[in-house]
Amino acid sequence: MDDTRILLAHGNGGRLMRELITDIFARHLGNPLLDTDADAVMLPPLDGALMVTTDGFTVQPLEFPGGNLGSLAVHGVINDLAVAGADPRYLTLSALIEEGLEVEVLDRLIASFAAAARESGVAVVAGDTKVVRRGEGGGLYLSVAGIGVKRAMAPLAIKSIVSGDVVLVSGPVGDHGIAVMLAREQFGLSGELRSDSASVLPLTRAIRDFPGLKFMRDPTRGGLATVAHEIARASGHSVALEQNAVPLRPEVVSVCEMLGYDPYFLACEGRVVAVADPFAANDVLARWRALPEGRDASIIGRIEAGGGRVILETGLGGRRVLDELEDDPLPRIC
Repeated sequence: MDDTRILLAHGNGGRLMRELITDIFARHLGNPLLDTDADAVMLPPLDGALMVTTDGFTVQPLEFPGGNLGSLAVHGVINDLAVAGADPRYLTLSALIEEGLEVEVLDRLIASFAAAARESGVAVVAGDTKVVRRGEGGGLYLSVAGIGVKRAMAPLAIKSIVSGDVVLVSGPVGDHGIAVMLAREQFGLSGELRSDSASVLPLTRAIRDFPGLKFMRDPTRGGLATVAHEIARASGHSVALEQNAVPLRPEVVSVCEMLGYDPYFLACEGRVVAVADPFAANDVLARWRALPEGRDASIIGRIEAGGGRVILETGLGGRRVLDELEDDPLPRIC
């Protein structure tokens, strides 16, 4: 391709669109199942119950420390399947590209998407591209669907959570939200913090067969506190989080203190929140800590009977209610 930027003609179905698909998408994403000349493809039979998910991804900037929109989109869909107890097998990709996006940037993002898919053992089997006029998009939006096969032996039902169950998290929270904010160079801040964007498959595969495991979720938009509210709403019980037990990096704490953010509401892109009965919780923690991805895992709270609230037990011995998120503190982060 000779063009350095995406043109509206790249979406008109003609030569430029064919070259865009061939030279960028098919070159990076190509596999025996991907047929760019077909309207639909046939998938081989899968050996288990099918699970499906879909999500859209938008982030500014498109590239940030620890990741970019391409890898983020793969991890986001794979992680949704993983915490549901599935092994991901196939992805579809729909790209909404803004006129004027640099072709070199698009190439990097799709290359990153392809690399993340390969690392997790999934194939991209179908896709679509559209081009919108300059000013009508954020550079690039990605919509991804994922198909997986259920493998978990644990039931993983949020409504099975009862009083006395234990809440765990696989690592420090808030890294992604703060890393993206710093990459925007807002408020004149800078730092070395990297997004936690990654596949959580190693974490979920390590624990998904424990009979005492009740629930897993990846705390993306809305962060840890929003997952806790989902648990409280579905179970009718309260979630009590221990402030001193929640792992937070010093950089995240510092930025939150300076700008008034609450780290419990900041997005993660490579963490798992789990709920287990008290007899299985230590085994879950040990399995996680044995993995590089889970070395900072921690038991962070418990389920208390009734109330349906999320409570933070502070380091000074007090208790404060974490209300459900209303405003978006950091828009366009995933």
